[in-house]
Amino acid sequence: MATYFNINYEFSNASALARIDEAVKSEVAGYICVADGNILQQVHNDMEYRSVVNGSLFSICDSSWVPMYLKQIYGISVSQYSGSRIFNDILSLKKYRMYFLGGSGKILDSLKEQLTAKYDERIAGMKFDELPFCDVNDFDYQSIAAAINADSPDIVWVSLGAPKQEIFMNRLRPLLKRGVIIAVGAVFKFYSGVSEKRAPQWVVRCHLEFLYRLLSSPKKQFIRCSQIIRTLPSIIKEEKAQARNKAQ
Repeated sequence: MATYFNINYEFSNASALARIDEAVKSEVAGYICVADGNILQQVHNDMEYRSVVNGSLFSICDSSWVPMYLKQIYGISVSQYSGSRIFNDILSLKKYRMYFLGGSGKILDSLKEQLTAKYDERIAGMKFDELPFCDVNDFDYQSIAAAINADSPDIVWVSLGAPKQEIFMNRLRPLLKRGVIIAVGAVFKFYSGVSEKRAPQWVVRCHLEFLYRLLSSPKKQFIRCSQIIRTLPSIIKEEKAQARNKAQ
Protein backbone atom coordinates (compact mmCIF):
# COMPACT_ATOMS: atom_id res chain seq x y z
CA MET A 1 0.00 0.00 0.00
CA ALA A 2 1.24 3.52 -0.79
CA THR A 3 -0.16 7.01 -0.27
CA TYR A 4 -0.51 9.36 -3.23
CA PHE A 5 -2.87 12.31 -3.67
CA ASN A 6 -3.79 11.86 0.04
CA ILE A 7 -5.29 8.41 -0.62
CA ASN A 8 -3.98 5.10 0.72
CA TYR A 9 -3.90 3.00 -2.46
CA GLU A 10 -3.38 -0.71 -2.97
CA PHE A 11 -2.35 -0.91 -6.62
CA SER A 12 -1.64 -4.65 -6.83
CA ASN A 13 -4.76 -6.58 -7.81
CA ALA A 14 -3.41 -9.77 -6.26
CA SER A 15 -2.49 -8.01 -3.01
CA ALA A 16 -5.91 -6.36 -2.84
CA LEU A 17 -7.67 -9.72 -3.16
CA ALA A 18 -5.30 -11.33 -0.64
CA ARG A 19 -5.89 -8.55 1.89
CA ILE A 20 -9.65 -8.87 1.45
CA ASP A 21 -9.37 -12.61 2.11
CA GLU A 22 -7.30 -11.94 5.24
CA ALA A 23 -9.86 -9.40 6.46
CA VAL A 24 -12.73 -11.85 5.90
CA LYS A 25 -10.91 -14.50 7.93
CA SER A 26 -10.01 -12.05 10.70
CA GLU A 27 -13.66 -11.80 11.77
CA VAL A 28 -13.27 -8.01 12.15
CA ALA A 29 -15.34 -5.69 9.94
CA GLY A 30 -13.63 -3.30 7.54
CA TYR A 31 -14.34 -1.42 4.34
CA ILE A 32 -12.67 -0.66 1.02
CA CYS A 33 -13.04 2.40 -1.17
CA VAL A 34 -12.99 2.38 -4.97
CA ALA A 35 -11.31 5.71 -5.64
CA ASP A 36 -12.20 7.35 -8.95
CA GLY A 37 -11.67 10.93 -10.09
CA ASN A 38 -14.68 12.14 -8.12
CA ILE A 39 -13.28 10.74 -4.87
CA LEU A 40 -9.86 12.17 -5.74
CA GLN A 41 -11.17 15.73 -5.87
CA GLN A 42 -13.45 15.26 -2.83
CA VAL A 43 -10.52 14.00 -0.75
CA HIS A 44 -8.48 17.03 -1.81
CA ASN A 45 -11.19 19.52 -0.85
CA ASP A 46 -12.76 17.93 2.25
CA MET A 47 -10.59 16.89 5.21
CA GLU A 48 -13.44 15.10 6.97
CA TYR A 49 -14.20 13.04 3.88
CA ARG A 50 -10.46 12.35 3.50
CA SER A 51 -10.46 10.76 6.97
CA VAL A 52 -13.46 8.63 5.94
CA VAL A 53 -11.70 7.35 2.80
CA ASN A 54 -8.47 6.68 4.67
CA GLY A 55 -10.34 4.98 7.48
CA SER A 56 -10.75 2.10 5.05
CA LEU A 57 -8.51 -0.95 4.88
CA PHE A 58 -7.25 0.55 1.61
CA SER A 59 -8.51 2.08 -1.63
CA ILE A 60 -8.16 0.64 -5.10
CA CYS A 61 -7.48 2.96 -8.02
CA ASP A 62 -10.60 3.28 -10.18
CA SER A 63 -9.07 5.98 -12.38
CA SER A 64 -7.11 5.50 -15.58
CA TRP A 65 -5.63 8.98 -15.15
CA VAL A 66 -4.00 8.54 -11.73
CA PRO A 67 -1.47 5.96 -13.07
CA MET A 68 -0.55 8.47 -15.80
CA TYR A 69 0.00 11.24 -13.24
CA LEU A 70 2.14 8.95 -11.07
CA LYS A 71 4.21 7.96 -14.08
CA GLN A 72 4.86 11.61 -14.87
CA ILE A 73 5.55 12.69 -11.28
CA TYR A 74 7.39 9.68 -9.84
CA GLY A 75 8.30 7.57 -12.86
CA ILE A 76 6.46 4.56 -11.41
CA SER A 77 4.18 2.18 -13.29
CA VAL A 78 0.87 1.20 -11.69
CA SER A 79 -2.47 0.19 -13.16
CA GLN A 80 -6.13 0.98 -12.74
CA TYR A 81 -8.22 -1.56 -10.82
CA SER A 82 -11.83 -0.60 -11.44
CA GLY A 83 -14.83 -1.29 -9.25
CA SER A 84 -16.34 -3.29 -12.08
CA ARG A 85 -13.27 -5.50 -12.29
CA ILE A 86 -12.90 -6.19 -8.56
CA PHE A 87 -16.62 -6.97 -8.46
CA ASN A 88 -16.18 -9.56 -11.20
CA ASP A 89 -12.94 -10.93 -9.70
CA ILE A 90 -14.48 -11.55 -6.28
CA LEU A 91 -17.68 -13.02 -7.67
CA SER A 92 -15.66 -15.35 -9.90
CA LEU A 93 -13.93 -16.83 -6.85
CA LYS A 94 -17.29 -18.33 -5.79
CA LYS A 95 -16.14 -18.71 -2.19
CA TYR A 96 -17.73 -15.83 -0.29
CA ARG A 97 -21.18 -15.23 1.14
CA MET A 98 -22.25 -11.89 -0.30
CA TYR A 99 -24.79 -9.21 0.52
CA PHE A 100 -25.84 -6.61 -2.08
CA LEU A 101 -27.08 -3.35 -0.60
CA GLY A 102 -28.50 -0.34 -2.44
CA GLY A 103 -29.98 0.44 -5.81
CA SER A 104 -33.64 0.33 -6.82
CA GLY A 105 -35.76 -2.78 -6.49
CA LYS A 106 -35.81 -3.15 -10.26
CA ILE A 107 -32.02 -3.03 -10.53
CA LEU A 108 -31.53 -5.43 -7.61
CA ASP A 109 -34.06 -7.91 -9.02
CA SER A 110 -32.34 -7.93 -12.38
CA LEU A 111 -28.90 -8.04 -10.76
CA LYS A 112 -29.95 -11.10 -8.76
CA GLU A 113 -31.26 -12.80 -11.89
CA GLN A 114 -28.07 -12.06 -13.83
CA LEU A 115 -25.65 -13.07 -11.08
CA THR A 116 -27.39 -16.21 -9.91
CA ALA A 117 -27.59 -17.43 -13.50
CA LYS A 118 -23.87 -16.83 -13.98
CA TYR A 119 -22.38 -17.71 -10.60
CA ASP A 120 -25.03 -19.94 -8.93
CA GLU A 121 -26.62 -18.60 -5.74
CA ARG A 122 -26.02 -21.88 -3.93
CA ILE A 123 -22.27 -21.40 -4.33
CA ALA A 124 -22.02 -17.64 -3.85
CA GLY A 125 -24.61 -17.30 -1.04
CA MET A 126 -26.17 -14.06 -2.28
CA LYS A 127 -28.68 -11.79 -0.55
CA PHE A 128 -30.12 -8.54 -1.95
CA ASP A 129 -31.62 -5.60 -0.01
CA GLU A 130 -32.85 -2.23 -1.26
CA LEU A 131 -31.99 0.93 0.66
CA PRO A 132 -34.36 3.89 1.05
CA PHE A 133 -33.62 7.07 -0.86
CA CYS A 134 -32.55 9.45 1.91
CA ASP A 135 -29.74 11.59 3.25
CA VAL A 136 -26.73 9.66 4.53
CA ASN A 137 -27.56 10.89 8.05
CA ASP A 138 -31.05 9.42 7.92
CA PHE A 139 -30.35 5.72 7.36
CA ASP A 140 -31.38 3.38 10.14
CA TYR A 141 -27.87 2.00 10.57
CA GLN A 142 -28.83 -0.18 13.54
CA SER A 143 -31.52 -2.03 11.58
CA ILE A 144 -29.34 -2.35 8.47
CA ALA A 145 -26.48 -3.75 10.56
CA ALA A 146 -28.82 -6.16 12.36
CA ALA A 147 -30.00 -7.60 9.04
CA ILE A 148 -26.43 -7.99 7.79
CA ASN A 149 -25.20 -9.52 11.05
CA ALA A 150 -28.03 -12.02 10.95
CA ASP A 151 -26.90 -13.19 7.51
CA SER A 152 -23.16 -12.97 8.40
CA PRO A 153 -21.85 -12.35 4.87
CA ASP A 154 -18.16 -12.23 4.01
CA ILE A 155 -18.55 -9.36 1.52
CA VAL A 156 -21.12 -6.55 1.59
CA TRP A 157 -21.39 -4.68 -1.71
CA VAL A 158 -22.78 -1.14 -1.47
CA SER A 159 -24.09 0.97 -4.36
CA LEU A 160 -25.00 4.52 -3.36
CA GLY A 161 -22.56 6.73 -5.29
CA ALA A 162 -19.69 8.83 -3.94
CA PRO A 163 -19.34 10.50 -1.49
CA LYS A 164 -22.47 9.06 0.08
CA GLN A 165 -21.43 5.42 -0.06
CA GLU A 166 -18.05 5.99 1.64
CA ILE A 167 -19.68 7.86 4.53
CA PHE A 168 -22.30 5.10 4.71
CA MET A 169 -19.62 2.40 5.01
CA ASN A 170 -17.73 4.37 7.64
CA ARG A 171 -20.84 4.65 9.82
CA LEU A 172 -22.00 1.09 9.25
CA ARG A 173 -18.67 -0.64 9.91
CA PRO A 174 -18.59 -0.22 13.74
CA LEU A 175 -22.00 -1.92 13.95
CA LEU A 176 -20.98 -5.03 12.00
CA LYS A 177 -19.57 -8.13 13.64
CA ARG A 178 -17.51 -9.17 10.63
CA GLY A 179 -17.11 -8.89 6.85
CA VAL A 180 -15.66 -6.49 4.29
CA ILE A 181 -17.80 -3.71 2.83
CA ILE A 182 -16.92 -2.56 -0.68
CA ALA A 183 -18.58 0.44 -2.34
CA VAL A 184 -18.85 0.04 -6.10
CA GLY A 185 -20.96 2.98 -7.30
CA ALA A 186 -22.70 2.27 -10.60
CA VAL A 187 -21.52 -1.35 -10.87
CA PHE A 188 -24.94 -2.73 -9.86
CA LYS A 189 -26.39 -0.84 -12.83
CA PHE A 190 -23.70 -2.14 -15.17
CA TYR A 191 -24.28 -5.77 -14.19
CA SER A 192 -28.08 -5.61 -13.92
CA GLY A 193 -28.53 -5.25 -17.67
CA VAL A 194 -31.40 -2.76 -17.25
CA SER A 195 -29.61 0.54 -16.77
CA GLU A 196 -26.24 2.15 -17.49
CA LYS A 197 -23.54 0.20 -19.27
CA ARG A 198 -19.84 0.58 -18.67
CA ALA A 199 -17.78 2.12 -21.43
CA PRO A 200 -16.27 -0.26 -24.00
CA GLN A 201 -12.73 -1.38 -23.18
CA TRP A 202 -11.21 0.63 -26.03
CA VAL A 203 -12.74 3.77 -24.51
CA VAL A 204 -11.28 2.86 -21.11
CA ARG A 205 -7.85 2.18 -22.62
CA CYS A 206 -7.93 5.61 -24.29
CA HIS A 207 -8.70 7.23 -20.90
CA LEU A 208 -12.04 8.50 -22.20
CA GLU A 209 -14.45 6.74 -19.87
CA PHE A 210 -15.32 10.07 -18.25
CA LEU A 211 -16.44 11.36 -21.67
CA TYR A 212 -18.54 8.24 -22.30
CA ARG A 213 -20.30 8.64 -18.95
CA LEU A 214 -20.71 12.38 -19.55
CA LEU A 215 -22.53 11.68 -22.81
CA SER A 216 -24.58 8.89 -21.20
CA SER A 217 -25.68 10.98 -18.21
CA PRO A 218 -24.85 14.64 -18.96
CA LYS A 219 -26.80 16.33 -16.17
CA LYS A 220 -25.19 14.28 -13.41
CA GLN A 221 -21.71 13.88 -14.86
CA PHE A 222 -21.22 17.47 -16.04
CA ILE A 223 -21.17 18.74 -12.45
CA ARG A 224 -18.71 16.02 -11.41
CA CYS A 225 -16.42 16.52 -14.38
CA SER A 226 -16.33 20.29 -13.96
CA GLN A 227 -15.46 19.92 -10.26
CA ILE A 228 -12.65 17.48 -11.07
CA ILE A 229 -11.24 19.72 -13.81
CA ARG A 230 -11.26 22.78 -11.53
CA THR A 231 -9.51 20.91 -8.73
CA LEU A 232 -7.02 18.91 -10.80
CA PRO A 233 -4.29 21.57 -11.19
CA SER A 234 -4.00 22.06 -7.43
CA ILE A 235 -4.07 18.28 -6.84
CA ILE A 236 -1.14 17.73 -9.22
CA LYS A 237 0.75 20.78 -7.90
CA GLU A 238 0.45 19.48 -4.33
CA GLU A 239 1.63 15.99 -5.29
CA LYS A 240 4.62 17.38 -7.18
CA ALA A 241 5.56 19.27 -4.02
CA GLN A 242 5.25 16.02 -2.06
CA ALA A 243 7.49 14.29 -4.60
CA ARG A 244 10.16 17.00 -4.22
CA ASN A 245 10.05 16.66 -0.43
CA LYS A 246 10.42 12.86 -0.67
CA ALA A 247 13.40 13.25 -2.99
CA GLN A 248 15.29 15.49 -0.54
